[in-house]
Amino acid sequence: MVCKLGKKWLLAMGCLLLGNLPTGAAAESDYQPIADPAAVVTVGNARFTVLTPEMIRIQYSSQRLFEDRATFGFVNRRLPVPAYTVEQEGMYTIIKTEKLTLRYRNNAPIRSTSKEAVLCVNFQLNDKDVTWYPDLKDTGNLKGTTRTLDGALGDSQRSNLERGLLSRNGWVVIDESSTFNIGDGTRSLAFDDNVDGVPWVSQQVDATAIDWYFMGYGHDYKKALGDYTQVGGKQPMPPLYALGYWYSRYWKYSQRDYVNLVSEIQANHIPLDVMILDMDWHTEGWTGWTWDKSLFSDPKALLSWMHGRKLKVSLNLHPADGVDSDEDGFEQLRTDMGLPSTTTVVPWTLEKPTFYHNMFKDIIHPLEDYGVDFWWIDWQQNLMNPRMNGLSETFWCNHVFYNDMKQHRPNVRPVIFHRWGGLGSHRYPIGFSGDTQIDYSTLAYEIYFTSTASNVCFGYWGHDLGGHQQGPTTKDPNDPELYLRWMQFGVFTPIFRTHACNDASIERRIWKFSNFNKLRDVVKLRYQFIPYIYTAARQTYDTGVSICRPLYYDYPESDEAYSFEDEYQFGDQILVAPITSPMRADGRAWRQIWLPEGSWFDVSCNKMREGGQTIKEGYTDVQIPYFYKAGCIIPMYASNITHLKSRPNRMVLQVVPGSDGTGTLYEDENNTENYMLGNYATTSYRQQRTSSQTILSIGSAIGYFQGMQDKKEYEIQFLGEEAKPQSVRLGYEELTEGTDWTYDQEKKIVKVYLKEVSTSAGCVVTLDYTSTGIKATEVGQQKADGPMYDLGGRRIAHPQKAQVVVFKDKKVKK
Repeated sequence: MVCKLGKKWLLAMGCLLLGNLPTGAAAESDYQPIADPAAVVTVGNARFTVLTPEMIRIQYSSQRLFEDRATFGFVNRRLPVPAYTVEQEGMYTIIKTEKLTLRYRNNAPIRSTSKEAVLCVNFQLNDKDVTWYPDLKDTGNLKGTTRTLDGALGDSQRSNLERGLLSRNGWVVIDESSTFNIGDGTRSLAFDDNVDGVPWVSQQVDATAIDWYFMGYGHDYKKALGDYTQVGGKQPMPPLYALGYWYSRYWKYSQRDYVNLVSEIQANHIPLDVMILDMDWHTEGWTGWTWDKSLFSDPKALLSWMHGRKLKVSLNLHPADGVDSDEDGFEQLRTDMGLPSTTTVVPWTLEKPTFYHNMFKDIIHPLEDYGVDFWWIDWQQNLMNPRMNGLSETFWCNHVFYNDMKQHRPNVRPVIFHRWGGLGSHRYPIGFSGDTQIDYSTLAYEIYFTSTASNVCFGYWGHDLGGHQQGPTTKDPNDPELYLRWMQFGVFTPIFRTHACNDASIERRIWKFSNFNKLRDVVKLRYQFIPYIYTAARQTYDTGVSICRPLYYDYPESDEAYSFEDEYQFGDQILVAPITSPMRADGRAWRQIWLPEGSWFDVSCNKMREGGQTIKEGYTDVQIPYFYKAGCIIPMYASNITHLKSRPNRMVLQVVPGSDGTGTLYEDENNTENYMLGNYATTSYRQQRTSSQTILSIGSAIGYFQGMQDKKEYEIQFLGEEAKPQSVRLGYEELTEGTDWTYDQEKKIVKVYLKEVSTSAGCVVTLDYTSTGIKATEVGQQKADGPMYDLGGRRIAHPQKAQVVVFKDKKVKK
């Protein structure tokens, strides 16, 4: 049998899966867990589903009960059917795709201890044959993440990391069998039906069945992750505000304290977008649902005041103890649950549809009506639900709270702050990593921990920047240098949040530190990078590749990409190697950095470096070792941004030397799910270089969304320019030095200022380093980008609908 599909149908489905066409597939209720029958091969008690050329689902059930519903880790199996063949060879069934050959001995039981004679898959890795069979150990697994870093000192919890989707062996098996325990002892269960729009949990149809997903992607790590998100669900984009600064502290703040705190932050010109209220917002006890009126006389007014200050507010929850009789809403909840009047506690039973419906109607939604923007679900109690075998309380809380927000507040983008609950948790951003100990070694481990989580598509970890609590190695919990280094790392992480425990000796208000100006500059730097980060977040949604990712995604055959685990890629264009040790007597912190092949612009040292080598460099306390790829263009905001509620119209473009290159700006409505329906716009930037010119093209915006700007102001920073240009032009018009552009010889930066650039037209800026005239001659037409021009022997593409047209045979001014 040969399975083939029409090219047009395949193309349409491929566009749909890549997010290029409007789709509501991000809602779990919209996923299609039943595979196309053409992809399924059944042999006795075994069933094989060809999902992609590299991914085959392997099921074995002695009862022939095969799970077709969505499971926690896999929610969509109806993919375009890849070409494959099925052959019978003696007692064996052989399934071949373009990449894999599966060989199964007919009617043989499949077990985790099965040898090659029963079941095997063959593929090639770097032109060498590789054979997998069930009893083979995945010794090269590159790991994923774990539920929490509570109590972590350095890498003390490295052994807790669960297996990831990638391996140096070139293959991974994801076990969705109901007998397989994940890292915290819980299991993957099934989704069945819906409760108030939320897909609901159910036991799998055969508790003893084998349910594996073989992934033989070799070292094509990015494709493995992208294909997993087609079956496991995409990583939704967080709202824009979630990428800003979060202030958080476990402290018994009052209503007046919060007003003073926010006022001080804003008076000190510190950007801020999220205020976290830890557990003392509610009455005494670990679990609570009622505002403590001794601290908060008018909580609704407080949250309204914060919203007026352009802040979002999140409240901490520890739900495990249920709802006591002294809580607001208790009597209504008890009545709705049909419990007797003698009941003193409504227990937490979120796996029950009736409890979910009434708990959220009577308790959660009224609190949200006060103005709670999202919840911090700080589950720290029993990991496994005692009433439903194998159910992870952590995963289930995340699933229900996230999807309830999707249903109950459809006008905003859902987000929760929570702990990892196993494979599938990537569908519910954002993660809270837990209570770490204050030490340089913990900071160093968080670098590896954050990027490695991308191996299970968990791309939005939020850490306690500065560390949570003192430990046996903590010398000074308020060490200004350590706090600064932790915050510098935070700039290049998915979520930028400071936090600490209720220890009076620990300070997290950056304006109380001796190096406050440096700390504030770091916060401002984070905000400058928001356009780049948000663009990378869209890429994560589209491709499955997280913002923070290990270097081996791009350099899988380089041993250094695996051994230098304290470095990582931050989006496509930036490599980061944070400082994790104190400065020496010379006022520098020294470290070794591996730079992959190619050229890299060392931003802190303001110079190009050649890759393919390990360097040793010392960095002052204000220097952060981060590197731009040669030729890239980084979209940024100006340094005066104070919040992300509204989109600034002033952009900064950092244009990196060393090569021709590109950059992209992604924009949407910031806090709606319309980005899934195609409501967004992208702007492309391109630079082309010769020995005499640098030509930057700002393209027209492609796409549309509500609130899209008609014009933008640009400050273009050409970095690493060794000499002052002879002239700078906007299209055909020569710009005025000192007014329209400047050159800083010490910093080697040419800055060009454009006050009004039409987003529907774009423009071209040229730095000319020669004093001779140049003719611009039209030489052809490029369908995607408009006319092609020859400038001094160099072909360039002029943006479509450009502001200033370069006319044929017109002489360009000197």
